[in-house]
Amino acid sequence: MTTVNGARPDADVRDPEAALARRSLVVEVPDLPGVIAAAEVIESASSIIAVQRPDGMIPWFTGGHCDPWNHVEAAMALTVAGFRDEAEAAYRWLVATQLPEGAWFNYYLADTGVKDPRLDTNVCAYLATGAWHHYLITGDRALLDDLWPTIDRALAFVLRWQQPDGSILWSVDPDGHPARYALLTGSSSIYHALRCGVACAETLGHERPDWELAAGRLGHAIAHRPFSFEPKEEFAMDWYYPVLAGALEGAAAEERIDSFWDLFVMEGLGVRCVSTGPWVTAAETAECALALDAVGRPDRALDLLTWAQAHRQTDGSYLTGIVYPDEETFPDQERTSYTAAAVILAADALTGATPAAGLFRSEGLPAGLDLDEVR
Repeated sequence: MTTVNGARPDADVRDPEAALARRSLVVEVPDLPGVIAAAEVIESASSIIAVQRPDGMIPWFTGGHCDPWNHVEAAMALTVAGFRDEAEAAYRWLVATQLPEGAWFNYYLADTGVKDPRLDTNVCAYLATGAWHHYLITGDRALLDDLWPTIDRALAFVLRWQQPDGSILWSVDPDGHPARYALLTGSSSIYHALRCGVACAETLGHERPDWELAAGRLGHAIAHRPFSFEPKEEFAMDWYYPVLAGALEGAAAEERIDSFWDLFVMEGLGVRCVSTGPWVTAAETAECALALDAVGRPDRALDLLTWAQAHRQTDGSYLTGIVYPDEETFPDQERTSYTAAAVILAADALTGATPAAGLFRSEGLPAGLDLDEVR
């Protein structure tokens, strides 16, 4: 791990030395020589900043759309790399764009408004995860306090759509009609976000016992009621997200990882986005590394993060996906900010560089109520 800091906001983010000078937070930077070194983490974070809009919005790529979930993931990576000002600008963009009911639209376009006006519950919950992550690294209670009303409204919106079986409907249409079903990946991420929200509340002296109860009901549904969720078994995220989010632990988590490993993992290459084709995506590969770290398999997690480096470009950005055996990029030459972010977060988890490195191991998070039986 390497410690660097600085604060020259007019620096060119594409210049590595200028990027170092731009950093405004003293932090241990993840350093995995031979995989992704500290300087490369800074470079990848700089590639995220290079697409960030002046208002703080972080699109997938320059000229592309932004969704608030991946926007938060990118902000988390910026905090890990020490780019505090840019991360905070990203969180303040969410404050400025939150809708009165506590939600955000699914996709935004720079300068031209909204691309997809659906309200995705998982997208709306993720600010709680990002805010707690930022607090763990910076200790900035003032920012957490500023973000609290936005977090409170967002999770209240999400929990309006919790069903009697504990699952949470995945979206609400522009006309106000909710989706007919819940999604396992999204609900797993919401479970983790609710626990982060409770941690935020406790730190600020607020009581949200309803969030704890909701997290317990949701965690139980994920662990014991698979029929509560629309079948999406072909997607890798449905495989590892219950583990990554902490809804499955211990033997149950290990069994899930083992049961689908051969279906989704292409040895030496990474994780298929979907089981139906040889399309390896670096974000899924890095996130799966986080899940492996959560179940105590850091060596295999390191393998995945190493394989993800095949997607790395000279500016520190990452290709979204590669199709094998022809090694064609798909989408063609697309490099996404959220992919670089996932790699940085995985590097942090495997090195223990920042105080938030254990977040996806559920370190320091309220467990959530275990309603009926051991997960």
